[in-house]
Amino acid sequence: MNLVGKKVVLRPIELEDIEMLRELTNDPEFEKMIVGWSFPVSKKNQEEWFANAKNGLSRLRYIIETEEDGAVGMIGLRDIDWKNGSAYGLGMRIAKKDIRTRGLATDAWMTLMRYAFNELRLNRINGSALAYNKASLRVCEKVGFKVEGTQRQAVYKNGEFVDVIIMGCLKSDYEALITENKYWEE
Repeated sequence: MNLVGKKVVLRPIELEDIEMLRELTNDPEFEKMIVGWSFPVSKKNQEEWFANAKNGLSRLRYIIETEEDGAVGMIGLRDIDWKNGSAYGLGMRIAKKDIRTRGLATDAWMTLMRYAFNELRLNRINGSALAYNKASLRVCEKVGFKVEGTQRQAVYKNGEFVDVIIMGCLKSDYEALITENKYWEE
């Protein structure tokens, strides 16, 4: 099932997406901005990942697509806890640097959150970002995440330990935001 936003469509990952995802994973500039880490990925590794990366009960992954540019990135949820109504934002990755300031990240998050809160009936989405990743922090704030704490020197990046900002967005935060900014109204 595709999730339709104002600027993007979120759709399941397909085989033809794996090269874009491999390039994204292997981008050293992108690696500096994510909380986790990754090893360089070969085409074979990416194909094996794809074979095992099916959506399931505890995770959902979507390709971010625009009408103009096609597949441009990925977003998703992991550790979906159906009993407690929560999930962890897998992160949002836009592969093409020249389109990162067009509001696609905001729309991708708003689209995924609408689905998570209204259709999946989740109550909370957890997230995190490196303290120096100002663009990610700005998007998270725009879509309703609230800072809940800091994990001091939690991740080793670029030769030093850096803080990780812990965030959360409740369904009520999201509902207040879309009421205030009328996000889904034409």
